[in-house]
Amino acid sequence: MRILYIDIDSLRPDHLSCYGYPRYTSPHIDALAKEAVRFDRYYCSDAPCLPSRTALYTGMFGIHSGVVGHGGTAADLRIDGPKRGFQDQIEMQSLPSELQRAGFYTAQISPFGQRHAARHFYAGFNEILNTGKCGMESAEEITPTVMRWLRDHARDDNWYLHLNYWDPHTPYRVPASYGNPFANDPLPAWLTDEVLAEHQQKVGPHGAQEISMWDDVEDPRFPRQPGAVRNRAGLRRMIDGYDTGIRYVDEHLGNIFAFLKENGLWEDTAVIMTADHGENQGELGIYGEHATADSATCRVPFIIRWPGARAGEIDDGLHYNLDFAPTIADLLGRKPQPMWDGRSFASVLRDGASNGWDYLVLSQCAHVCQRSVVFDSWLYMRTYHDGFHLFPKEMLFDLKNDPHEQHDLAEQYPEICDRVLRLLTDWHDEMMATMDSDRDPLWTVMREGGPIHARGELARYCEYLQKTGRAWAIEELQCRHPGEKI
Repeated sequence: MRILYIDIDSLRPDHLSCYGYPRYTSPHIDALAKEAVRFDRYYCSDAPCLPSRTALYTGMFGIHSGVVGHGGTAADLRIDGPKRGFQDQIEMQSLPSELQRAGFYTAQISPFGQRHAARHFYAGFNEILNTGKCGMESAEEITPTVMRWLRDHARDDNWYLHLNYWDPHTPYRVPASYGNPFANDPLPAWLTDEVLAEHQQKVGPHGAQEISMWDDVEDPRFPRQPGAVRNRAGLRRMIDGYDTGIRYVDEHLGNIFAFLKENGLWEDTAVIMTADHGENQGELGIYGEHATADSATCRVPFIIRWPGARAGEIDDGLHYNLDFAPTIADLLGRKPQPMWDGRSFASVLRDGASNGWDYLVLSQCAHVCQRSVVFDSWLYMRTYHDGFHLFPKEMLFDLKNDPHEQHDLAEQYPEICDRVLRLLTDWHDEMMATMDSDRDPLWTVMREGGPIHARGELARYCEYLQKTGRAWAIEELQCRHPGEKI
């Protein structure tokens, strides 16, 4: 048995042609999907990068593992304390460790552990190949390492390879020589001139007038990456840059798939294609960032081709990325580890029996502090720290009719907000009752000064708001964040 896990950073499903995107971004991923099961409502439980990949391999919600942010106490796993044995529970119970016990040689080609000082990301891996640029790699710098590894190991039995690509992540870094395959394609229809004009009046990092985070400064090393989206040309640069990153990675995946096929390894190799999180590309007025606990950030593609399993089908059940660990264990005939919070969806692959969750709870504490609930067609968002975006405390969106979250219906449907808030409260009660600690890491982030990507930046940002005609927001920002110097 061979398992290839393809992890493409910042990849949202609705920019893949196999998920219905009108641009032809992903021919090789599309071909994989025809032989696989495609999951339409698969979410990372905790966003963005560090919390998501921690949930993936520990099988735990961030509230349990302690990792919900990118800095401060809540970027580190909770220690086992006096109960710790010779090894901690992560080393004993992570998914890679379980695969080792099942007889797999586990390897990763990724700089992620170094990028986020996430030493737990290495737990259970026999071999770690760090591509060396802390996530600034382009695909042509990664694929040669992948091909060398495959030439050395692909014919062996029982390996698991985690492969990490970064090109859809900002800054968009596909080589200029690749050109723009989407130069003549229309932009997403929902991003009209009226919508763009509205976005230009919003405030908050990575908004239309501050793609660079707090201003519109561009880096000449990355000409595909705009500093602002003030007109249709800027919007085209933004969307084309993102989509070109996807198409470029897809081509490199095509080379990997071709190698496996040419060497007679394709049929008995499981191939999983997914992401750590998605990417806001206009949703909530944010561009090129995974900054919220919404569907644009937390929904990810998940395509799994498992030898002998069902193929060419679509599952629309609600699933978390932390369900991956119990699912793989189930498919291999092994029991889940005690610390795993997820549950197996192997039945979807075996006989098409959907077993999704009734609702999902999503978390974001790196750019904002939010928890959200996906329930039926609804997305309910509760904001504890707005990351200087001036979000209301509650937001409600109908994802079926408003997939890009343009119309907040919270005031129109207070009864739905109350109903979903009860689900969030019940989930929180269950989480707090099933862990040793009495600390919710979201509130640890709040007590330590708020999300790290917003902390200490308000004074500088207010100067930029003055320059760009949005001084009206400064008083409200100061009122909401009295601890920040302005």
